[in-house]
Amino acid sequence: MEHFYIITNKPKDEQLQVTKEVADFLKSHGKECSICLRNRDAEEYRKDSDATRGEVNVPKGTDCILVLGGDGTLLQAAVDTMDEDIPLLGINLGTLGFMAEVERTNIENALRALIEDRFEVEERMMLDGQIYHNGEMIKELHALNDIVLTRRGSLKIVAYDVYVNGRFLNSYQADGMILSTPTGATGYNMSAGGPIVEPKAKILLLTPICPHTLSARSIVLAPEDLVEIRVRSGRNGQVQEMEVNFDGSFTRHLSTGDSIRICRSERVTKFIRLSRESFLEILHKKLSE
Repeated sequence: MEHFYIITNKPKDEQLQVTKEVADFLKSHGKECSICLRNRDAEEYRKDSDATRGEVNVPKGTDCILVLGGDGTLLQAAVDTMDEDIPLLGINLGTLGFMAEVERTNIENALRALIEDRFEVEERMMLDGQIYHNGEMIKELHALNDIVLTRRGSLKIVAYDVYVNGRFLNSYQADGMILSTPTGATGYNMSAGGPIVEPKAKILLLTPICPHTLSARSIVLAPEDLVEIRVRSGRNGQVQEMEVNFDGSFTRHLSTGDSIRICRSERVTKFIRLSRESFLEILHKKLSE
């Protein structure tokens, strides 16, 4: 690899110490490197650097995107660069870090492995979500982890109708619904009681959030399935207010009569893998922390 692009979450690296170390190491080994600081208030760490503020603008010829932050930074970077077909490597400056493989203490070894082409590239499925209002699609967005529908305002539960491939599946009364990829299985899906899944698997996970029932469970669907979630009326025809969230970032307001259709995306996210540890070994370590 010769050309690198660094995306840094400025609040995770306030003095840009790690960013500087990574860039300087790569440049000292004859590699090209440019930087994007995701905090709009961030200042360039050097007057002569080619760092940009906020906007992701990957230079042509980039071989690898290094993402400095936590899993949230990596999720945002995956969506921002999904049309680039460039592999990402996460450097964990956050806490749990299921997706960001490289810990701060092992950065130099990881960079050497990249330079020496000692790595594998792993593909992860993504989701497309289409939001409908009055029967018309008004927005289409994408997610690597999950698409989550949740209530707005008061603590009242929301009524949902779920369809799969055009056929009615079930009605739920719950705080929300999660449609997750295997990559997102260890996120909100896991917290809501959903299953943990090998991230390279190709499935969809439908998990209700705090359902008002004794029998609701997560449902595992085929990757080809089309899931539609419709917002029903409340008691006595009351209009229900809720929101849909893509990978914890973009939020859109929904109300009774609106719906969202979710399916597997044609796009994939490519992750660089340096470790030879299996997913179960990594999971054991993370759950023990």
